[in-house]
Amino acid sequence: MGALASVALLLPLLSAAPPAGADVPEAGFLQGQFARAAERQGVPVSVLLAVSYLQSRWDTHGGAPSVTGGYGPMHLTDAVTALARTAPHHSEGEEDARGDSSRPVRTGGDAPVPAPAELPERLRTLERASALSGIPAEELRTVPAANVEGGAALLAAAQREAGLPASADPADWYGAVARYSGADDSATAATYADDVFDVIRTGETRTTDSGQVVTLPAAPAVAPATGQVADLGLRRPAAGPVECPASVACEWVPAPYEEFGDGDYGNHDKANRPASQSIDYIVIHDTEADWNTTLKLVQDPTYVSWQYSLRSSDGHIAQHVPLKDVAWHAGNWFVNAKSVGLEHEGFLTSPDSWYTEAMYRTSARLVRYLAGRYDIPLDRQHILGHDNVPGTVTSTIKNMHTDPGPYWDWAHYFRLLGRPITPSAGPHAGVVTVRPDYSSHQPVYTGCVTAGQACVPHGSGAVRLHTAPSADAPLVKDVGLRPGGQDSTTGVNDTGARASTGQSFAVAERRGDWTAVWYLGQKAWFSNPVKEPTAVNARGLVLTPREGLAEVPVYGRAYPEASAYPAGVPVQSVSPLPYKLLAGQRYVVGGRTPGEYYFAPVFDPSGHTVVRGQEDYYQIQFGHRVAFVKAADVRVSRA
Repeated sequence: MGALASVALLLPLLSAAPPAGADVPEAGFLQGQFARAAERQGVPVSVLLAVSYLQSRWDTHGGAPSVTGGYGPMHLTDAVTALARTAPHHSEGEEDARGDSSRPVRTGGDAPVPAPAELPERLRTLERASALSGIPAEELRTVPAANVEGGAALLAAAQREAGLPASADPADWYGAVARYSGADDSATAATYADDVFDVIRTGETRTTDSGQVVTLPAAPAVAPATGQVADLGLRRPAAGPVECPASVACEWVPAPYEEFGDGDYGNHDKANRPASQSIDYIVIHDTEADWNTTLKLVQDPTYVSWQYSLRSSDGHIAQHVPLKDVAWHAGNWFVNAKSVGLEHEGFLTSPDSWYTEAMYRTSARLVRYLAGRYDIPLDRQHILGHDNVPGTVTSTIKNMHTDPGPYWDWAHYFRLLGRPITPSAGPHAGVVTVRPDYSSHQPVYTGCVTAGQACVPHGSGAVRLHTAPSADAPLVKDVGLRPGGQDSTTGVNDTGARASTGQSFAVAERRGDWTAVWYLGQKAWFSNPVKEPTAVNARGLVLTPREGLAEVPVYGRAYPEASAYPAGVPVQSVSPLPYKLLAGQRYVVGGRTPGEYYFAPVFDPSGHTVVRGQEDYYQIQFGHRVAFVKAADVRVSRA
């Protein structure tokens, strides 16, 4: 009877929703849905709004699920169907995660997919919301009003189960908010609740992906009852030598350093960074596996490794490899030896799925901490996606991974990092930094679910590059991905004609609403109208071939010259990629680095050594991925 009554009460609200295909409703429509759901379920509206903000930033995503099967503004999870289609990130394709040609290839191999019965409650909240509210699961997935009502019902149930009254004071809901996170440990639950109440104190106003303006007024005096977490019966995080900021919940889940026969070992290398080599990069991945599977894989000595995993629903962090050691994650040994790898939980194979605000926030805190500790610049030359890491040699280009893809919100991420992407030069600058408006910029991609089929319309931080200033012109070509000279495509995993938010390129020409940049040895055009720009003007250093050189080779790794290798260490080839940096072209400089190679072919680290040459390289933004050129081949100037 209670469930039926709940549905009856909700019917007027659902019927008020616009039909499919109708015009975007007026600002305030979604705001009213939150207010009505909060009143009916007895939850303070500020609590409901703040929880939703930390999950989805109030976006509906057109009914598309998150990377962990969460739907709608309240991120109600229904992962059972999604998991049937998963393939863990390092188990895809033929990329050698170590990326060191002196040793046998190490790919991820096969990985287990958990059965629905093994799914934790945090991945099945939509099922419980349906039982509590009486609203059918399909409506919870697709109708924003129903989704908000279901989330409010979960919060109200958490308050009742804690034996607490349905207070009108948001401060009395700290424990219920912590429970909503789905965290199984007290530190993560408290961190999540702290973030929710930080949103309540500071307030937020935002235009959502459906054009709705939603506002949460600031309430700086709210002082939540933080002691309620102690009564939730949650475990303590696993103790260990974690290297994390105090503002996140972090536990130690070590990756094994073990021998397992025939001289092979796993799943990382011992080192002494930064004393032995500087740490210059942070690489952003997504796992394509659920949390429990991710932890099982990184604890398998025959699999590969990374330093940190981050959980989607609550932002929880697990560290696996000490920062001084080298993990096998990026597919490029030079980058591995000088980077830290962050894997973000996401098991939907559809690349158009979205990430939670809780995970964006804790990830940004971790990256800020790492950048401060190792003096890593907070820019896109050093905070890389896995899709920005270059192939080591020509034969490895086509196997390099493409995560986190065009739907990772780099602009929002850099705002959280405290380094928003803003103009730094005037309208005639020689450099531009890509920065479309994420929500409104929705280029058509294909292949998210079925090859050739259009993906669900979705905000994106990537722009498409053409051979001429016209949307009808062919896309620029990537001879590394397609040696036969075929055109690039609109495939969601095709990076051949793509520039991503935060990446900076030297301007080649401007013509009306179009801007051309130098990209993979060619002039590449993208739409950049004054009224709706997709890039901002910027300052920066650029390089070009030194006088007298018609072209210079481009490399995927910065290895030393042959004479630098001591006896007993095999010389690593300095093999150029199939691209050319031509005279008259300019590329943005990301930094200068000595040629280095970390020799670590065996289990016993006493035989490991860093080979460092006399020849320096410059890192450049050459295409969608970074690349390296020899310093002696180029001339650097200010754009």
